Amino acid sequence: MALEKWDFDFVHSSINFWVRHMMVSKVHGRFTKWTGTIEMDEARPANSRVEVQIDASSIDTREAQRDTHLRSQDFLDAEKHPHIVFRSTGVEPSGDKRFRLTGDLSIRGTSRPIVLDVEYAGRMKDPWGGERAGFSAHVSLDRKDFGLTWNQVLEAGGILVGDKVEIDIEVEAVKSKAA
Repeated sequence: MALEKWDFDFVHSSINFWVRHMMVSKVHGRFTKWTGTIEMDEARPANSRVEVQIDASSIDTREAQRDTHLRSQDFLDAEKHPHIVFRSTGVEPSGDKRFRLTGDLSIRGTSRPIVLDVEYAGRMKDPWGGERAGFSAHVSLDRKDFGLTWNQVLEAGGILVGDKVEIDIEVEAVKSKAA
């Protein structure tokens, strides 16, 4: 099997995250606008490639005032850095239908290598004559590694925003008609 191009089905895909708030609860959010490509070689996963470009201003935590703050210079600085970009650099098996997807993540002008834990759910024919594949991915990041250092010390002790950001990605992809 050769390298196949797949298109994201955005209706059935999502990029979600959560971070601790005041050290006791989790604030969940998502990005609503993003693009990218998947080139998959099922027989030789190491040949596969993924690239994703997220519109930083599309951050959505269901709280307009917080979202405005997250777009500001204190966090994503979306006006100056409109995109968050991930480019894979390697894929290696890590178990049955599981992979480690390494790549460079760029946020706010800072690029760092990251490793996503990926589960491949397989592929199947859809009712419309196409072919679909599913993936779930997770990564835990320290936001400070990307220059996202804004915080506020709480009077009772602790901090307002946790450093660890958990990211969960669900992808349903459609085999490209051009493939």
